[in-house]
Amino acid sequence: MDATELQKILIGIKNNIATLVKGHDALLTKTIAAFFSGGHLLLEDVPGTGKTTLAKALAKSVGSSFNRIQFTPDLMPADITGMSVYNSRSGEFEFKKGPIFANIILADEINRASPRTQSAMLEAMGESQVSTDTGQFALPRPFFVIATQNNVESRGTYSLPESQMDRFSMKLAMGYVSADAEVEILQNNGFVKGLETLKPVVTLEKIVEAMEQIERISVSEELQHFIVQIVGATRKTDGIKVGASPRASLSLMKIAQVNAAFDGRDFVIPDDILRSAVDVLAHRLILDNVSFSNSVSRETLVLTILEGIKVPV
Repeated sequence: MDATELQKILIGIKNNIATLVKGHDALLTKTIAAFFSGGHLLLEDVPGTGKTTLAKALAKSVGSSFNRIQFTPDLMPADITGMSVYNSRSGEFEFKKGPIFANIILADEINRASPRTQSAMLEAMGESQVSTDTGQFALPRPFFVIATQNNVESRGTYSLPESQMDRFSMKLAMGYVSADAEVEILQNNGFVKGLETLKPVVTLEKIVEAMEQIERISVSEELQHFIVQIVGATRKTDGIKVGASPRASLSLMKIAQVNAAFDGRDFVIPDDILRSAVDVLAHRLILDNVSFSNSVSRETLVLTILEGIKVPV
């Protein structure tokens, strides 16, 4: 697969989703970048902005299996991962897989579940496997989680631990669409009919091949040092108590590789890194008491860091 074919696949998926998810061009690019990077995505926004539709449209566009898990306070880890069930015929316990065994998972309102259940989900995201009393079970490939949380309501919620936010490659917000896009949604009577008619534009086998090709996109040693310099700066900047981890460096590099593929290149340039740095890094930072009390934006801190670093020519 060459760079042109890879670009065609990425743009084809984006255009297919865009027939249903209106007015979110930049968000679609970032969502697809998170998917092809092998990471996971956190969407934080008010209800009704199309988060579920986005996840379903992506799954349909790439011909993958899809499960939606509604997180609630009484949801148990086994409700996600699965459980051992006694088989009276064989006289043995057999593992019955839970809904997490799908290519694309929508973890809806993940902050409504208890910390114990959140941990089970986050562990599966980090290890790409589920460990049970009957053994370990690998999750399918690709495996992509889109987790959502309502950033308005706090009653009956359990905030994700700040240290666990590192499990997500990117954190995005959909926001409201333009007036024209919203009118178009009304004219189409919402999203249900559109989802029913949406067809895959690529096979799952091609998706795996594309992911492998993206991993081979060249990132020069100079740009690797540039990435490490950006991430390292988050660990020694005033106002930040805990900076981003080496996992953030890896996420930023992988997202940059997808950005290069979107532009039809087989090599990364500085702009591929810079345009995703805020989305990849901001949610991973833990602010100190002064910054938190003054409501300092994590995004602003990352932008300040970028302004102070010399970009390779």
